[in-house]
Amino acid sequence: MRRDFMPTLLLILSCFGASWVLAESLAAPVNVSIRDLKGRSAVVTWDIPDGEPVIGFAITQQKKDVRMLRFIQEVNTTMQSCALWDLEADTDYIIHVQSISTSGPSPLSEPLHFKTPKEAETQASKSKDEVTMEEVGQNAQLRAGELVIIVVVLIMWAGVIALFCRQYDIIKDNEPNNNKDKAKNSSECSTPEHSSAGLLRSKFSKNNNNNQTQPVNMIKG
Repeated sequence: MRRDFMPTLLLILSCFGASWVLAESLAAPVNVSIRDLKGRSAVVTWDIPDGEPVIGFAITQQKKDVRMLRFIQEVNTTMQSCALWDLEADTDYIIHVQSISTSGPSPLSEPLHFKTPKEAETQASKSKDEVTMEEVGQNAQLRAGELVIIVVVLIMWAGVIALFCRQYDIIKDNEPNNNKDKAKNSSECSTPEHSSAGLLRSKFSKNNNNNQTQPVNMIKG
């Protein structure tokens, strides 16, 4: 009976121990991905399941078909991203991510395969970005110049309109004075004409009287 009881007890204890280890272990990071991929650098990101007491991470980096590994570890952080440097262009890589807690690391994440672009492709994309920024700067300068020209033209038109209004007001204010001067001049010019006409008429009448009296005097003589 004792011999049969001992294996059963050991089996129960081993089950409890296995369940305790699984409960204490961390879950592996999920949604591992690559962003900002360039010829010699990249950024790996991941997500951590909710409720995991994570205090750091570990990343294994390996070239495809090469046994040598690169190990990156950082603790006392809750970051979920890491920059990968000193990569080789046009090369295949495989990475795994682990979470780290006070009780140890988690299992490895699913492997992530990626390939760095060629240097020519990186330079081409960089030159495109630079050209785009230059075009944006040129467009901004052109728009600023157009706005300056428009503002100057509007100011000039406003000045012309203000000058015209001022001249119009001056002309309008001078119109009554001009009318008075014209009326005065017309009255002064009309008075001498009437007087000269009267003088001419009086002289003509006197001459007629003299002509009429002269024959009478001759007959008398």
